[in-house]
Amino acid sequence: MQKDNIAEEIKSRCNIVDVVGRVVPLKKTGANHKGICPFHNEKTPSFVVSEDKQIYTCFGCGAAGDVIQFVEQYYSLDFRGAMEKLADEYGIPIRDHFQKDARQEQYLEINREAATFFYKNLWREDNAAYRYMIGRGISPETMKKFGIGYAEPQWDSLLKHFEKLGIEPQLLVDLGLVSQSKGKYFDKYRNRVIFPILNTRGKIIGFGGRAIGEDNPKYLNSSESSVFMKKNNLYGLSLTRSEITKEGSAILVEGYMDVIALYQGGVRNCCASLGTALTENQARLLKRYTNTVYLSYDGDQAGQNAALRGMDILYREGLQVKVLQMEGAKDPDEFIKKRGRDAFLRLMKDALPFMEYKLQVLKSAHDLISTEGRIRFLKEAAVLLRQLSPVEIDAYISKLGEDTGIAPSAIRLEVFQKDESREPARHRASPEEEIESPASRMDMGERCILKLILRNGSFLERIGEEELALMSGETVKLLSRIRESYRGEEVISLEPLRESLEEQDFALIEDILEKTPVTGSDDDFFQDCINSLQQRQWSEMEKDLIDRLSLADEEENYDKIQEITQELMDLQKLKNRDRR
Repeated sequence: MQKDNIAEEIKSRCNIVDVVGRVVPLKKTGANHKGICPFHNEKTPSFVVSEDKQIYTCFGCGAAGDVIQFVEQYYSLDFRGAMEKLADEYGIPIRDHFQKDARQEQYLEINREAATFFYKNLWREDNAAYRYMIGRGISPETMKKFGIGYAEPQWDSLLKHFEKLGIEPQLLVDLGLVSQSKGKYFDKYRNRVIFPILNTRGKIIGFGGRAIGEDNPKYLNSSESSVFMKKNNLYGLSLTRSEITKEGSAILVEGYMDVIALYQGGVRNCCASLGTALTENQARLLKRYTNTVYLSYDGDQAGQNAALRGMDILYREGLQVKVLQMEGAKDPDEFIKKRGRDAFLRLMKDALPFMEYKLQVLKSAHDLISTEGRIRFLKEAAVLLRQLSPVEIDAYISKLGEDTGIAPSAIRLEVFQKDESREPARHRASPEEEIESPASRMDMGERCILKLILRNGSFLERIGEEELALMSGETVKLLSRIRESYRGEEVISLEPLRESLEEQDFALIEDILEKTPVTGSDDDFFQDCINSLQQRQWSEMEKDLIDRLSLADEEENYDKIQEITQELMDLQKLKNRDRR
């Protein structure tokens, strides 16, 4: 039974009214059930559950989905955790279908053992890591809460520990715990404070190491592995996700110490990106737990640039974004230690909305006293405003008019002027028009993409975060395995794939190569497949919006109906434009 089939089985056997009704008092009104939304504070019921459609929606905060999504959101679980919870409650046997690859389990067990080793080092005796953390104002209780550890200065301390346990050094190299040079193995982390990194299921997937002395780099992170991908995880989230859901917002910071200091200081709805620029996957992960994110990055230029990049990603994922501006401190760690929890909460209250912060940064880069400076500022501001809704644009146009002395009507023309440089997309036939889809558990567009990649490995470079978001979990998993075995050859070798895949997955690869037709130019056909997957996603979004409209009470939810209707019209325009 595949994961999608398991999900359908659960949804068919778990009545959403029963599941929601356990935690939300529901009252039957016509064909639907209504109650107070569990995801935001309200006095008048705007939370509707449809037994016929097996979906829920809130016309106050916008929460919506099926029974699995409700359990995910209400209990702060990931997709698998929600399915397992429902399956246990309804006696649906699914655990056998979630058996992990034996090597993956071994990697996780090695990480757990390494974390225990580092942790015991910290508490064995007075040592440099303990003194460093105490010097940074971190209490022993907080160190224990985050599982802080210590990597000793020796070159082979961890290596010898695992040798006694009979673990092959190569496994430690795979996980980035040990390095290899000229045939010799040695510990990667030496004389460092160790920060274990956990996923939302509480499994240790990697480590961060902070140099205690003047060693470089100052921070050293686990290398990417099959169990650790920085772009998919956030530091501290395993500990703070319930606080994020409770507070209704997340504070996103840059560093491990920022999270630890805020948590100790009583601000516990926080997490950090893992030393890299924020990714779409991290934004989607945050969206499981909240719709509002406060960015609290370092106050230097690099922090400001990171905030600008991060807010765009968060905004595109549908999150409300605000930016904290700290004065008198270089980062959240220093601020909360100097000023305390109440002062930090005031910072949050005064945080600038997404666009207001962007315009403020833009203002600082222009001379608004001169006519030329104001014109340049407004032209660049107009480009920023085009990504907003008409209501938001109108509000900011009025404000820009006040700030610059230029008539709002002129600014409005600048914002809404047509971009003549954009060329209309040429027509391409969709894969569905060109080929028939055989009986298969995988979408034909995804099969075609996999075949193109297997025939020509260079197509891997054209699969980014946006493309992965359009694909099923099964396809993403196969792509991950293909990337791991890819060695730059034009036609990807099947033998490394055979070794890394389960038998049924490799059989699917062979079936794709044998039975999936690819026609015309490979480049054009690849783009056709991506377009097809995008259309599929839009169709699913369209169905969801139509379902939500069908649940709305016209008298009670007039404004929300107008908003959803506009969203539906915009989506349909997007679909139709892409088909042209």
